[in-house]
Amino acid sequence: MLAYEALKRAITQMDIYGSTTEFRLDERQLSETLGVSRTPIREAMTVLEQEGFVRSVPRRGIFVVRKTKREILDLIVVWAALEAMAARLAATHASDSEIAGLRRLFHEFEAQPLASHMNEYSEANIAFHQAVIRMGGCRLIVDMTENLFLHMRAIRAVSVRQENRHEISMREHMAIIDALETRDPDLAERLVREHTMGLAAHVERHGVFPE
Repeated sequence: MLAYEALKRAITQMDIYGSTTEFRLDERQLSETLGVSRTPIREAMTVLEQEGFVRSVPRRGIFVVRKTKREILDLIVVWAALEAMAARLAATHASDSEIAGLRRLFHEFEAQPLASHMNEYSEANIAFHQAVIRMGGCRLIVDMTENLFLHMRAIRAVSVRQENRHEISMREHMAIIDALETRDPDLAERLVREHTMGLAAHVERHGVFPE
C-alpha cells in the first residue's frame, strides 16, 4: 500500500490540465524513485486503474487519466453539491478555531497583489476547499470527495491563473468565511454552491480538455 499511496500523491500533484501533454508513468523510474521493486508498483497501478486514475495502453504504457470537458463539468457539479452541504454543516458544527484557520490561509495575500504570488495562492485555494469539506464533519462526504480531488485540484490550479479568476476567488472565499463566522448555514451553503458553479461556468468558457 505504500507504493499505492506514493503514486496517488504523485499523480495528485501533477498539472494534468495545464497542457495537452499526456502524462506517462514509467514503471522503472517509479521503482527507482520509490526504492521498491516493480512488483508493488505494478500492483499499485492495477488498483489505480480500477479506480479510474490511470489507464493502460497496449505497447505504449500507463497514462494518467484526463477527463473530457463534459466529464469535468459533471464532476464540478457533484463537488458543488457535496461541498455546499459540508459548508452548511460546518456553519453549525465547526469550531471557532477551525473557521479562524480558514481566514489565516489568506492573511498573506491581503496586503500584496495576488498576481505575484499565484503558486502560493493556488495552494491556499485548494487547502481552503479541503478544509471546508473536513469541517462539515461528515465522514461520507469526505470519502466521496476523495476520488474527485485529484481532478478538482488540477482544474482549480489551472483556472485560478486565467483571466481574473484569482481575484473573484479571493472575494468569494472571504464571503464564505464571513457566513461561517456568523453561523449562517443557509448563506454558507448558497455561497459555496455559487462559488463552485462559477468555476463550472469558467471551465465551460475557457477549459481545454481532451474530447
